[in-house]
Amino acid sequence: MTLVTDVWGAGPPLVLIHGFTGSIDTWEPARTLLGSRHRVVAVDLPGHGGSPIPPRSWRLPDVAGAIMAALDRLDIVRASWLGYSLGGRVALQAAVSYPARIERLMLESTSPGISDAGERRARAAADEALAAGLEQRGVAAFVADWMAQPLFASQRRLDLATIARERALRLRHAPAALAAALRTLGVGVQEPLWDRLPALRIPTLLVAGADDHRYRAVAQAMAARLPDARVAIIPDAGHTVHLENPVPFWSLAGAFLAEASRPTLEGGHP
Repeated sequence: MTLVTDVWGAGPPLVLIHGFTGSIDTWEPARTLLGSRHRVVAVDLPGHGGSPIPPRSWRLPDVAGAIMAALDRLDIVRASWLGYSLGGRVALQAAVSYPARIERLMLESTSPGISDAGERRARAAADEALAAGLEQRGVAAFVADWMAQPLFASQRRLDLATIARERALRLRHAPAALAAALRTLGVGVQEPLWDRLPALRIPTLLVAGADDHRYRAVAQAMAARLPDARVAIIPDAGHTVHLENPVPFWSLAGAFLAEASRPTLEGGHP
């Protein structure tokens, strides 16, 4: 499967992976900023934007492989990755599968999956019900319910124009495509990656919003297992940090990603 990509800017390569119901256009507000510092490769995940619907057998390793194939076509051997939510899970999967090809890793509101098998089965069943409802009721009803989740309650502080833009981006998706993404890329069918974190020696920044208590706890738990990780909690933000408080988010991202290009003196100290 060939995934749709958008490439712009110049500098060290940076891969951007959006969340569920997102697309390449998720990053549009920061497009100029990012392109002034990086050669950016933004990817539409399977079932999103212009990318094909994933086969029922696909899982996160298949997606990570498809993104690596896209980078191969661009002659990019090594890049930093930034992923949000589902996109963060994809980026983490890529990191454990292809560690030599990832320079730095920035994970926003991300989990390595569900460790308990019973909880995974319950989540997979819930996602199947969501997918079936999406196919039956259509994308507009689904998006309304999705944006009304407690997870996104802090977005109600955003201005009406931003909320309308986010809703419009989600409504572009076809019901069958989003349903397929739920069935194949959901956390309920993901092989958990917790046990693989201690071997991951890539510099990693784990970002969560101060109002997103669940993912703040997950970030701390991940940092305890990762050899080279730090946690950043952004104030006045919930799950969608890059949207809810973009100035500190992108300032933090810029500083973290710039560390990759700093010269290292003999002895290993910058």
